Amino acid sequence: MHTVKIIVAGLALLALFVLLGRWLGGGSVGAARAALYFIAAWLLIAAGNMALGVVSAGYSVLDELPIFLLVFAVPSGLALLVRQRMFGG
Repeated sequence: MHTVKIIVAGLALLALFVLLGRWLGGGSVGAARAALYFIAAWLLIAAGNMALGVVSAGYSVLDELPIFLLVFAVPSGLALLVRQRMFGG
């Protein structure tokens, strides 16, 4: 359940990045750029979540690695799709 919550939080953060990018960065180009910035930020957040699982919950890195990949890939993949849509191709 924790994994689902983290992924949903990532999707919400992506929406925030894209909306702010559109508003501050001038339309579709700003939103597309914000989607790339989201991926960098999300990598750090997902890695922090993994580190928390290793340090606090006592899981091994090998136990946490598939969860990290899922948590990172779903919102980041959507961010790439949003970027592609914003650039129209």
